[in-house]
Amino acid sequence: MKQNIILTKPIKSVHGTVHLTGSKSECNRALIIEALSNGRVKVENISDAADAVTLAGILRAEIRDKRLEISGSIHKSEIEHPIRRSPHPSEINIGPAGTAMRFLTAYFAIGDEKAILTGSERMKQRPIGILVNALRELGANIDYVEKEGFPPIKLKGNFTQLSNKISIKGDISSQYITALLLIAARLPFGLELHIEGDLTSRPYVEMTLAMLESAGIEHTWNDNVISIANQEFTETSLHVEPDWSAASYWYAIAALANEAQLFLPGLTKYSLQGDSMITEIMANFGITSQFKDGGVYLIKEEKPVIRKIFDLKSCPDLAQTVIMVCAALGYDATFTGLETLKIKETDRIKALQNELEKIGVKLIEKNQVYKLDCSGKFIPERIFINTYDDHRMAMAFAPLALLIPEVEIEDAKVVEKSYPAFWKDLESVGFEVKGILSEKQKD
Repeated sequence: MKQNIILTKPIKSVHGTVHLTGSKSECNRALIIEALSNGRVKVENISDAADAVTLAGILRAEIRDKRLEISGSIHKSEIEHPIRRSPHPSEINIGPAGTAMRFLTAYFAIGDEKAILTGSERMKQRPIGILVNALRELGANIDYVEKEGFPPIKLKGNFTQLSNKISIKGDISSQYITALLLIAARLPFGLELHIEGDLTSRPYVEMTLAMLESAGIEHTWNDNVISIANQEFTETSLHVEPDWSAASYWYAIAALANEAQLFLPGLTKYSLQGDSMITEIMANFGITSQFKDGGVYLIKEEKPVIRKIFDLKSCPDLAQTVIMVCAALGYDATFTGLETLKIKETDRIKALQNELEKIGVKLIEKNQVYKLDCSGKFIPERIFINTYDDHRMAMAFAPLALLIPEVEIEDAKVVEKSYPAFWKDLESVGFEVKGILSEKQKD
């Protein structure tokens, strides 16, 4: 049942401590490593994000089915959020979990089990052809069930490696590259991965390799070639750090507040997560990050904004948050590195353009460069934000409640994909959060 959220924040200062869930990006990689390690690796601090819960349920059910022993206990969320399977035992529905779709495609492709991977209607519109083609070159047997190049896909098992050298475009999605790197050590002849052109979201690839290294998997990276030999995982635990993507919304809140001092426990200065770049980006808006006491303090200071261009190529998941902050502050910034946003949970460029128009701000695209025009900006008494089934649209626009007296956000449950406690955490620092039935349901 859909329910909208109405946010108000009469007092424009923000103080408090917020405990964030584990990183979805780290957790999903760790879960695949755990499943491939035959019990040698265990994951600690599993994320409560719906995507991670879905992936954990599928992988750990797969392990139980094979009667393999796994270190660590099953996360309680697996019971609270059962995985969605069709009546056909070989068909797995991952819903809107894009990372799970890419990682599981590679995971099942190199095994002997047959499976059909499907998802939400939006998932069926998100391309997967580049990854499927690469896996086919390696020797995987994969068919498309409906539309060529898109889920659902049928993985027919009986993998026999035909090649250990493949090339893949680097400017589409780093998740394709990560999916291949995660399975590389399990390939009989290893993998030599050639990245064509510029690499989008490089920090995510670096995160993958660092986590594999923590689990005993060595690699070399020379120029545009990453090589991983066939090798065994070592016994270890992978601890999932709190989510820097979730932290970015608190940086946005601090940027729009009159005064802010927030503490986010568990976050480290030298993180594997590319979205830790939010510390540098938000420094432009007077938000200092002080790492001490086992976490990071966010403190707002008065500072003129000087930076004109923001290159978000290495951290595209921050785009909605950073663009919204600039628009809300009336800052005509320019953005690059947004090429992947159109194939995310929604077309995030179009979604941003639609919602920013509600405060008179235009996001103009020209040759993959995006510029804000805030000349017509205004602050309404009330605003309704469409979320387009995209968790980041809901959370990126929530901080507007510090400027606009009443902000209604469509479909509160959409945040469960990555940050289920978001609305409760807002309440804990003084936001008034009221749930209402959507107009559609009222009818």
